[in-house]
Amino acid sequence: MSKRPILTAILVATMAASATSAQILGGSGGPLGGVTGPIGGVIGQVGNTVDRTVGTVTGQPNNPSSFVNPSNPVSLDSVSTPLAAIAAPATLLSDIRKARLAALIRANRDTLDRDGEGQPVRKRELVVTDPDPASLALAQRAGFRILRDEQAGDLGIRMITLSLPRKMDVREGLKALRKAAPSLQADYNHIYEPAGGALLPATAAALAAAPARAGTRIAMIDGGVASHPSLARAGIEQRGFNGSAQPTGHGTAVGSLLVGEQGPFRGAARGAQLFVGDVYGGNPAAGSATAIVRALGWAASKKPSVINISLVGPANRTLARAIGVLRARGMDVVAAVGNDGPAAPPQYPASYPGVVAVTGVDGNNRALREAGRSTHLDFAAPGADLAAALPGKGYTAVRGTSFAAPFVAARLAATGSTAALAGEAIPGKGKVGRGIVCGTCEISPKSVGLK
Repeated sequence: MSKRPILTAILVATMAASATSAQILGGSGGPLGGVTGPIGGVIGQVGNTVDRTVGTVTGQPNNPSSFVNPSNPVSLDSVSTPLAAIAAPATLLSDIRKARLAALIRANRDTLDRDGEGQPVRKRELVVTDPDPASLALAQRAGFRILRDEQAGDLGIRMITLSLPRKMDVREGLKALRKAAPSLQADYNHIYEPAGGALLPATAAALAAAPARAGTRIAMIDGGVASHPSLARAGIEQRGFNGSAQPTGHGTAVGSLLVGEQGPFRGAARGAQLFVGDVYGGNPAAGSATAIVRALGWAASKKPSVINISLVGPANRTLARAIGVLRARGMDVVAAVGNDGPAAPPQYPASYPGVVAVTGVDGNNRALREAGRSTHLDFAAPGADLAAALPGKGYTAVRGTSFAAPFVAARLAATGSTAALAGEAIPGKGKVGRGIVCGTCEISPKSVGLK
């Protein structure tokens, strides 16, 4: 069947409105919340592949850009990939990804540029890691200037952000820097985004710090976590790495899946101490590689057994260095593979060696068709028809690998090793790595009163 009939059927089933709807699917709080979330709860039918959607997606089958809202191309509270496109061919998902990233750059021209592959990067700056004095001097003689010179928290990594000589764009700058000082570990300052979605920066208050608990420690690098009844008794400490921590739907949802507890809603690692590094500060254009590395340095100082990263982006030398240090210290890193389909390039940090790469499965234990890919795949966990906390109160339905990753992180923290985790994994359908873990961890939307 051609793309057009498939997409026409999908799009007829959706109601026209904003194009940035998504994998946070419903908004009605139900008896445990009673609050309508930022995304409405209109339910539709889309063939037999996707049985739940929100009436806020529109798009033209042969125009991937039409799935992207130019005024708000990537939201920390709305999903990257429109739900209407999930049942579409993988090549369209990849095209939507490219259009989404291009729109993010256009919407943030003052701060963002693109690398040679079209990935968003910080404008007019490059990052070098652990430079030797001689090479740094060569770079300065070539016209590069030091903007920031910092240590990445507890990681022992020196990061230097360089400004470019005049009249150079960032692509020209990287070529010139590598020519002037070839020994430098230089790269762009890439921007990373939630691995398929979130909920506009939330109006709810950020969750106040709670005292540390003895026992399991888990860290997450994401947007900020909002106050919510399910998190009222959780031990959560958060810090912002682009200004003060700002609550987002994505961060709140991921945090609740880890340590939330309210009535039938029970996070997979409830009782654990959770450390949240907010790398956005409410701004989707702010989640840079350097911010993530700073957050990882802080997280490492808390001595967690597992760090969850439900973010995706390209390979980056500075981020790779930080991941390598964490792994050398015995800290497990769990990361989502994203939701841009198998035709998109491998995503990072999930693709780095030693990182536990996670995909999602539906209620039939079948791999999500919109799941992205990495250079390796370790485990799968429930990633569809899940309930998660809305900022403030209430719950919403979520879908995507972002929300599968915390389940794997919770079980890895409990079992203590990937070998033990593999021992409890069960087979699935499609590409699920070594199997599905935490298969009974999901809380269905109906159980918290969502329809």
